[in-house]
Amino acid sequence: MKNYIKYISILSLALVACEPEFDNEVSGTPAPQSSGEADFSTYVALGNSLTAGVADQTLYIDGQQVAFPVLMAEQMKAAGGGEFTVPFMADNIGGFPGIPETDPETGDPIPGTLQFPPRLVFDASNRTVNPIEGVSTTDPTEVLDGPFNNMGVPGAKSYHLGFSGYGQANPFFGRFASEATTSVLADALSQQPTFFSLWIGANDVLSYATSGGTGINQLTNTDPSTYGNDDITNTGVFASIYPNIVDALTANGAKGLIMNIPDVKSLPQFTTVPNNALVLDAEQATSLTGFFRAYVGVLTQGAVVQAVTQAITQAQTNGVTDPAALAQIQAQVTEAAIAQASPVLSQYAFTFNPGPNRFIIKTDVTPTNPQGIKQMTESELLLLSINQTALREQGYGSVAITPEVLAVLGKLQTAPETVTPEEGFLVLNAVNPIVDMDVLDDTEIAEIETATEAFNTTIKAVAEEKDLAFYDANARLNVLSTTGVNVNGSVITNAFVSGGFFSLDGVHLSPRGNAVIANEMMETINAKYGSTLQPVASGAFPTVRLK
Repeated sequence: MKNYIKYISILSLALVACEPEFDNEVSGTPAPQSSGEADFSTYVALGNSLTAGVADQTLYIDGQQVAFPVLMAEQMKAAGGGEFTVPFMADNIGGFPGIPETDPETGDPIPGTLQFPPRLVFDASNRTVNPIEGVSTTDPTEVLDGPFNNMGVPGAKSYHLGFSGYGQANPFFGRFASEATTSVLADALSQQPTFFSLWIGANDVLSYATSGGTGINQLTNTDPSTYGNDDITNTGVFASIYPNIVDALTANGAKGLIMNIPDVKSLPQFTTVPNNALVLDAEQATSLTGFFRAYVGVLTQGAVVQAVTQAITQAQTNGVTDPAALAQIQAQVTEAAIAQASPVLSQYAFTFNPGPNRFIIKTDVTPTNPQGIKQMTESELLLLSINQTALREQGYGSVAITPEVLAVLGKLQTAPETVTPEEGFLVLNAVNPIVDMDVLDDTEIAEIETATEAFNTTIKAVAEEKDLAFYDANARLNVLSTTGVNVNGSVITNAFVSGGFFSLDGVHLSPRGNAVIANEMMETINAKYGSTLQPVASGAFPTVRLK
């Protein structure tokens, strides 16, 4: 059998060239505008990384300067708005130095990882995305003097906003919290906001998605203190907490804007790497199909050997010693074992065709899927963070062939009865499925969509009950993923790098993406409160950051 894996390639994932970065900024003071029924004198923005200005996988000054609340606050100044302060990081490298990821079971640091990594940059010369060079100078233990109007905290979930002492768990808040025991909501309320924006809830489901569904869907657990970072928040918990946040923000009569949660399928993190990027020529397709026929044969033989061994042992224990009788038992058990195993094991006889094919992924081991593998369906999603080199060159998502495996495959074709159990395991272990952290399967996607719909139902109901401006971010980002959005004659989409709306992490917005939604949010505010906030020149903002 030909060692075909080295020739398997995926559909081109090369990043397309993007427009150069440029420094054009909206300048000048907007002409006086009306605030209508709203009062913009003290605007406070609450939320997570989107509100804070995270881009390119981290928080850094340039991203903070173009966060949508900053852009809106600048326009609000012409309608009576006051100063809008931001807890800036120390540099444009971003993140915090020297804080490693930890093993969730032991708590030990994982070598070579950073919990808060530096920013990503796009190298146009070779079309790659890489971490920027240098080490951040931001000290997470240095507490800034506040208060700050931008209260966006990367990583925050709905139940974190009211959690006293949250800054001790999250250094992004800890570095600008008024005191160690305060909460995000308490520090926001202490400023007595006259207007607020609230975009929270995405992380209640997004962290589950970006982990590949490795967290827990907390369907029955209503105690957020027991949740892991990558869990889906219980929908009842969200429905209880979210209205309380808005009640507190509106208690003094403040007006506000609240936003719902986008569908993860509209984010490049989940739409960039195609799940059918296993591209084969005719010979490769035949070889890979043949491999899985051999794989099924090894599994079947293993089931037969196990059944026969047990039957013969039991027969001998019962006093059966006649060779003919034992041979008859062996033949009968063999036939029965094959008949029993075939309906289950036949699912692994995957068929491959010339051209694009879908990858093999790891799934739960169950009685109906004892090997815990399957071929991806059309709707299942690969994460942008997957090791694309492994997909292209190491058989990740298909089979990792070695000379030893090839030798066993040859024996299976010519003398299958001579293959030892150890050699059979070589074939079984050659299957290299994509692991859970790199993929969202149909079950996980359904869990995410169910939670997102429930969260958005709560958000919309609260907006209507409190008579607040409501921005349908979910609908808007779905447009990006279909027709795109026309901005001054240029269409921007959710396409990674070339689309212009998202930054290099495939989740957070580019400067232009922030400008676009800031304009749409201001349109929503104007429509609700009769204000006349003017748009920023979104076309003057860059898309991705170049090296």
